[in-house]
Amino acid sequence: MSMRRETIEMPEGQSFRIIRWSRSVRAVENLLADGRRRAVAGEGSRWHYHPEMELTLFSRGDGDRFVGDHIGTFEGGDLVLLGGMVPHYWHARGETAGLSLQWHFPAHHPLWELPETAGLAELFARAAGGLHISGGTRDTLVEQIPRLAAAEGLLRFALLLELLHTVAAAPGGEVRAMASRTFVSPADRTYQDAMSRVLRHLVGNFREDIRLDEVLRIARLSRPTFARQFKRHTGRSLSDFLIELRLQAACRELAGNRRSVLEIALDCGFSQVSFFNRVFRRTMACSPSEYRARAGLATGVAAPGPD
Repeated sequence: MSMRRETIEMPEGQSFRIIRWSRSVRAVENLLADGRRRAVAGEGSRWHYHPEMELTLFSRGDGDRFVGDHIGTFEGGDLVLLGGMVPHYWHARGETAGLSLQWHFPAHHPLWELPETAGLAELFARAAGGLHISGGTRDTLVEQIPRLAAAEGLLRFALLLELLHTVAAAPGGEVRAMASRTFVSPADRTYQDAMSRVLRHLVGNFREDIRLDEVLRIARLSRPTFARQFKRHTGRSLSDFLIELRLQAACRELAGNRRSVLEIALDCGFSQVSFFNRVFRRTMACSPSEYRARAGLATGVAAPGPD
């Protein structure tokens, strides 16, 4: 997996494109306005970016989602609006299916000469670090996206504007920022391949003991350069990045099975359950047992050590 700038080609006669996949984001098809389908290479399974904005809906599957310095999980029904140039990557845990809309209306585009588009300009600015869409707004968009995909010509463009209006008019609690306000998408591509190799290693092996010397070998960088560039690309230190990956996995385990907190902590890469309990409470504002209870899977098994 290398960080790369994806080149998105808009189909002839279209100002935006719609892609669909049924098994993997690596194998997608372009849904052309005339009803035809054209296979294109998918980049979603690797750390990448592009100037085009993107609205991505996963209708099936689950995994980890990386947007700028945001780390989260996704499942069926997950809907994200991405601004241009923000790095993103979907790490699926099996087959997925979904739809994605991609467009690019830069500052000089004639669209912005229309006074009615002022609200969209504000939305596009908010999407610079990615927006996660939920609630009734997501439900409305889930209905609108297939209608848009089936339409042709001017109607298809009108439905895109309707869709964007739905997001722009959404209640604040249903559209939440993802990457932090302090995150700046790295413009220097010199270290992007190195960071991508490291990210692939971390995502694939976070349950194991991650040694800094091995990470430096993979990055092919000195310790000071790696520390500086990793923080610049991910918005956090290596240790904080690993803790967040492990906590995300622990949350899935706590909500999805009845193993003890100790077993889950150790399996997710925490060597000490006391440390796991401490960082879990600090991050999630509750203990692991309380989190499990809220998920409806309380087991009555107390975790060893403080919880």
